[in-house]
Amino acid sequence: MGVTIKDIAILAGVSYSTVSKALNDSPLVKKDTKHKIIKIAKEMGYQPNFAAQKLVSKKTKIIGLIWPTIERIALSTLVSKISEEINKASYSMILSIDPLDKALETFKTFQVDGIILFEDNSEVDINPGLIPLVSYGVSNKKSYSVIDANHEQAITDAVNYLYQLGHRNISYIGYMSPIDSLQMEKYYGFQKAMSNLGLKVDKTNVINTGGLDWYDGFLTTKRVFENYSYRPTAIVSGSYDISIGIIRAVKEKNLIIPKDLSLISYDNLPQMASMEIPLTCVGVPIDELAKKIGKKIIELIENDKLDSSITKMTPKLCERNSCAPPIMDKSLINVGYHS
Repeated sequence: MGVTIKDIAILAGVSYSTVSKALNDSPLVKKDTKHKIIKIAKEMGYQPNFAAQKLVSKKTKIIGLIWPTIERIALSTLVSKISEEINKASYSMILSIDPLDKALETFKTFQVDGIILFEDNSEVDINPGLIPLVSYGVSNKKSYSVIDANHEQAITDAVNYLYQLGHRNISYIGYMSPIDSLQMEKYYGFQKAMSNLGLKVDKTNVINTGGLDWYDGFLTTKRVFENYSYRPTAIVSGSYDISIGIIRAVKEKNLIIPKDLSLISYDNLPQMASMEIPLTCVGVPIDELAKKIGKKIIELIENDKLDSSITKMTPKLCERNSCAPPIMDKSLINVGYHS
């Protein structure tokens, strides 16, 4: 038979209710007493009875997260950071990579207290019912809360930054899927910034990777080098994963970043600073984004409320070693790419 609250109470010399309050991080229990009780519980191998907790609190203390893929580094990092925020509030998180409609039904069956959704390649109408839902998505009129990382503004900032460095021959390499609003926002940001600066936007400098894996970025960049009659002096990349592929293709062509080509990437991850080429990047820092998502879903659950609020965050540009002014006597010259 497992360890119970009664066993912990006897060993700690306190009442059952004090143990229960301490394990639920109640402010009504003194810090020293709380620390003592938690220490005893860990030493005894206590495991909370979630079914019993739900009967008392009407909550499972579980949050479901609908995750589009386990393969992309940026999303994996974000999920890990969100999990840390959830755990700080004494909640647990379960993940689903099933299609959206199936994942929603699964979470309803498990009676999760709230749902976090990554809106990625989704055409399904979302109806979470009476379950609080927070989406990492785009600010459109929706029936649930949205945390918007402002992808369009981030790419606009990237183009403006390159322009200020002196670049005029700027390309965007990213995934442009009509059913992925997050990726399309990046494209709109590039298009808007280039237009405002009087720079051309056409099929030669907007290149669709067809996917978000590093290999998609690698193959696309190779096509840029092989098929077009000129090269960009700077590339805006649609994601960290795509940037890894771009860098590999650039190295394979014996070009040097940023001497021959500047590169700025969407996503703002700590690991970008420690790459072989420290990568200039733009986006909401991953820690800030995870904290905002985690705190929002906990707030909705704890207050027993549903809302359709929109939180639009501010992207930040981190300058590192992957961008520099172009070599002007070469940047405007058509250059063929032949092996």
